[in-house]
Amino acid sequence: MSTPPNTEEFYAKLKVQLEETAAWPSEYLYKFIVKSDSKKIAKIEAIFDNMGAVININASKNGKYTSVSVNVRMKTPDAVIEKYKEVAEKIEGVISL
Repeated sequence: MSTPPNTEEFYAKLKVQLEETAAWPSEYLYKFIVKSDSKKIAKIEAIFDNMGAVININASKNGKYTSVSVNVRMKTPDAVIEKYKEVAEKIEGVISL
C-alpha cells in the first residue's frame, strides 16, 4: 500500500476549503470507491457506525468496484479529515473522492 507524497498537503488544503465553505457542525458527504468486497464495505460502515450516517452503496456496471457514499453530520473540519485518515488506514486500496 503506498501513500501519495502530498497527502498532508491535500488534507491541509481540504481543511481550508471546509472552513471557508461551511458553518460547523455541518452535513458532509464522503465518497469512497473500493473493489467489490463485502469485508471492505463493512469496514467503512463500521467506521461511521453510531454516528447517524446515511450510507448508500452502489456497485459499478460490471460489479468489479463499489462506491460507498456516507452522509453524516460532522462537528469540525478536523473531524472530517480524521475520518478520511481512518478509512485510508484501515481499508487497503480505498479511493477517497
